[in-house]
Amino acid sequence: MNAITIVIASICILAIAYRLYGTFMMVKVLKINDQTPTPAHVLEDGKDYVPTNKWVSFGHHFAAIAAAGPLVGPILAAQFGYLPGLLWLLIGAVIGGAVHDIVVLFASMRKNGKTLSEVAKEELGPVAGFCTGLSMLFIITITMAGLSMVVLHALEKNPWGTFAVGITIPIAMGVGVYYKKTGNLKLASTVGFLLLMAGVVIGPRLQTTALGDMLTLDAKTLAVALPVYAFFAAALPVWLLLAPRDYLSSFMKIGVFAALIAGVFFVNPAVKFPAVTEFIHGGGPVIAGPVWPFISITIACGAISGFHAFVGSGTTPKMLDKWSDIKPVAFGAMLVECLVGLMALIAAAALEPADYFAINSTPEIFRALGMNVVHLPELSKEIGLSLEGRTGGAVTLAVGMTYIFTEIPFFSHLASYFFQFVIMFEAVFILTAIDAGTRVARYLIQEFFGEVYKPLKKTDWLPGSIFSSALACLLWGYLLYSGDISSIWALFGVSNQLMASVGLIIGATVVLKIADKRRYMLTCLIPLAYLYVTVNYAGYWMVRYVYLNPEAAAYNVLNGVLSIIMLILGLVIIMAAVKKWANIWRDPSARLEASISG
Repeated sequence: MNAITIVIASICILAIAYRLYGTFMMVKVLKINDQTPTPAHVLEDGKDYVPTNKWVSFGHHFAAIAAAGPLVGPILAAQFGYLPGLLWLLIGAVIGGAVHDIVVLFASMRKNGKTLSEVAKEELGPVAGFCTGLSMLFIITITMAGLSMVVLHALEKNPWGTFAVGITIPIAMGVGVYYKKTGNLKLASTVGFLLLMAGVVIGPRLQTTALGDMLTLDAKTLAVALPVYAFFAAALPVWLLLAPRDYLSSFMKIGVFAALIAGVFFVNPAVKFPAVTEFIHGGGPVIAGPVWPFISITIACGAISGFHAFVGSGTTPKMLDKWSDIKPVAFGAMLVECLVGLMALIAAAALEPADYFAINSTPEIFRALGMNVVHLPELSKEIGLSLEGRTGGAVTLAVGMTYIFTEIPFFSHLASYFFQFVIMFEAVFILTAIDAGTRVARYLIQEFFGEVYKPLKKTDWLPGSIFSSALACLLWGYLLYSGDISSIWALFGVSNQLMASVGLIIGATVVLKIADKRRYMLTCLIPLAYLYVTVNYAGYWMVRYVYLNPEAAAYNVLNGVLSIIMLILGLVIIMAAVKKWANIWRDPSARLEASISG
């Protein structure tokens, strides 16, 4: 099997899915048209509700949802071989992720851009709404701290990366102001992109200068700087910083992976990994559990991810100019993210298996595998960095992409440059999810605590926006600064997919109400059934064999208790949903509710 075959087949499948299944979801299931104004027009306030160009919205949405998941998840899942990850990415994205994202965005827009917890309260009742809100606050706090930790380690004592990432902030604000005043998106995009590329090129030249010394920041300094940036991204008007920065970053995100696709076509690297490995039954050095359910837990973003529900019911529904923009922004962005995940999988699978396991295992565990590295010593020499034992996936992606790029004759001597560039690129990739996620956390806090203090619910109330943004940054910033996130990060995989199940539950409820035919509800029920069973079994497995097993290396009673609480919250929500579905099914008049968009 070679990489070109995988890439061509995958692109064809995703393109057909967008054209046919995406149109079916829009026209037949959700019955979308553009006759009714979107919440961005109805509630326009120049701050959160801002009608935005379709491609700017796409850039923001894609940049926000595509964080560490599509980069790191497929890398780690390569332990099982290339086939399980490939199948889950394609099937999960088309049948699950794209459907999840489009129905969540639609459901939020029908409720004037409210978050999923508020939508759950109105669709399923106050108990389900409370459980959803509590789950979302818990998950978003863990997610922001965990993603920030990846960025922190990428930028720590890395002046090139810090400059290239930091320079995007003033560039984005300039682009936002210029576009707001002139409406000239082409010129704003062109100048912004050129300045962004200039920052990437200038970065390496700063490392030995006085400015480079100033930008050589330690972990504690970055742990303060990241929440401060996120505060302004969450509190400032969306058009000034958040949307233009995410939009410009999407050029780099898509551009790098377009270059990787071109590199694959030029080099045509062989896929060194077997279709499946001996670790599909469990006991692997990277992922301890068996291929099912952990393939669907490890690869979330890129296939289906609950984090997308935060963005799809947070910033994006307040920005869309037309209802028809839902298809490219939600369905399309999900499929593009799937392609990103596929390319990350190829980058890992192009490495020799022994080299892969040497990077992603501790030296002690790798020695126990009885493998011998192949190209890793020369790669380490070319890059100028010892690569063994650098677990977590980020370094593996950088090494895999560097390996492919340096096979091109013109770039053969640039291994160190490409490696550092990809590390910096990963930081940019993830940071866009942090700023959008923090803004969503602000909305969640305003809605959740607004039940106690009503003015807090007003998103255009400046004191409420500042307080909620600060509280959101304080919550995940504390975990980042103290390092406490390491004790509960393992919960993210299960809780994230549990949130995706909640998104599909809400989507199924809305579809049952508005669709002409009840069977269209299966578009949500089929992925929901698989995901709900998978996430509950994964949670059970982790509790029994890891968290509450005194003999396990990751034994942690707190993790076990929190896992059980999350699974109970999910059970309450699904029970409320089944009751609601039964009532709607018995009462045909409940299905006569008209779609706001139609």
